Amino acid sequence: MTIPTIHLGDGLEVSQLGFGGMALSHVYGDVNEEQAERTLHAAIDCGITFIDTANVYGKPRPGTTGPAGTNEELVGRVLASRRDEVQLATKFGITGLSNNPETRVRGDREYVRQCCEESLRRLGVDTIDLYYMHRPDLSRPIEETVQAMAELVREGKVRHLGLSEVTAPELRAAMTVHPIAAVQSEWSVWSRDVENNVVPAASELGVGFVPYSPLGRGFLTGTLTKEKIQASILADQPRYDQNFDANQVVVAELRAVATNHVVNGHTATPAQVALAWLRKQGEHYGLPVVPIPGTSKIERVQENAGSLAVDLTDEEMQRLDEVSKNVQGERNFTFTGPNWLSHHRE
Repeated sequence: MTIPTIHLGDGLEVSQLGFGGMALSHVYGDVNEEQAERTLHAAIDCGITFIDTANVYGKPRPGTTGPAGTNEELVGRVLASRRDEVQLATKFGITGLSNNPETRVRGDREYVRQCCEESLRRLGVDTIDLYYMHRPDLSRPIEETVQAMAELVREGKVRHLGLSEVTAPELRAAMTVHPIAAVQSEWSVWSRDVENNVVPAASELGVGFVPYSPLGRGFLTGTLTKEKIQASILADQPRYDQNFDANQVVVAELRAVATNHVVNGHTATPAQVALAWLRKQGEHYGLPVVPIPGTSKIERVQENAGSLAVDLTDEEMQRLDEVSKNVQGERNFTFTGPNWLSHHRE
């Protein structure tokens, strides 16, 4: 399969669909590492060459503290034979996944440089194509962190810079220090707060947008069950748990729209429509959009790639626009602080 490429900001060219590596780790349930590697190879085989990971993804080894790094190691094993085929993105800043919202982000120069060296080692590469600040360190100006990141570019350790879950003012401030290639935030048919400020700012500044969780952590595929939710990080989260039944209205509309489209001889799926919706929204706002759905299953990789064959009509976009207004529950998790996501700080 051939997947078209697209330019994000700062001249970074990537496949029009990316792959989110977090799904290959334990956060949504245990994943066999051999299967995870096969899935990642399959993604590259079908033309998805933009691979996204982070130093904090993965299951920590016993006795270790700080970012686990085990997802980067997994990605690194695949890259050992395929580095030239991949545009590699990773992130720093979150000091460890836990239920304590305090002291969870660092953006000081020493930590930026330390994290980069550790990621390069775990990934087994000399250069990271896109290096994200995973969350802003609100104890210091964002310009200070971006200045430290820019040093890595000048030293050849990083090619492009990215920011995750920043506000429009933070993006503008960062751009005064160094070009930003991409902003990564949650964006999907049921998570649209970024359209208020961040998306328009990125469009104005020539910054690409990389939506994470474009399929609502599996909810928008119509395959997520209450049992699967209880076995993952989504347990007790209002949007997924208490409002599971109410939010099925969004899935139902995605499924209804899907019946109007055929992909590879089969009726399109809700997931393919949800990803096609993001592509169309990017056109509406005039900016490059590259979703990074993650999965541990090869068949889902191929299904997601098929979304590029779905071209939604204006009437279908309007239908999805209307149903998105009925979503119950915030996208923020209950165990994170109020400043964890950009929309609480705009």
